[in-house]
Amino acid sequence: MDELYSRLGVLLADTYALYLKTQNYHWHVRGPLFKSMHELFEEQYRELAEAVDDVAERLRTLGQRAPATFKALEQLKTIPDGDSTLLANEMVLELANDHNRLVQDLNAAIVLAQNVNDEGTISLLSDRIVAHEKSRWMLSISSEGS
Repeated sequence: MDELYSRLGVLLADTYALYLKTQNYHWHVRGPLFKSMHELFEEQYRELAEAVDDVAERLRTLGQRAPATFKALEQLKTIPDGDSTLLANEMVLELANDHNRLVQDLNAAIVLAQNVNDEGTISLLSDRIVAHEKSRWMLSISSEGS
């Protein structure tokens, strides 16, 4: 179980990092794609904010503490910070890659949850995979026009 708890902590940190990165890009996107990217990024960072809460609450439900300081999150995260000077198409590609990374990590976490028959965590992780796959797809489609 400890390995699963650790993995959930990293997933929480990475989800928070992607939330912050997406909001950063929402604030700083520029150019002819501004309106559509600004709206897409807002939709995605709002969904990620809910996901952060869901993962943290799952950790608490399992009797664990959720990392809840910038220092703790920074130590756990694997998603790199965003660069607000990027062009819109670069932001989109970077975010799509980050969603892909999370899909891979979530799939690995599901195996850990399956090994301990933790159906609640499996359900949460499955829902997160669907959400990240959709976000990745939406970003990939958006990048085709840039």
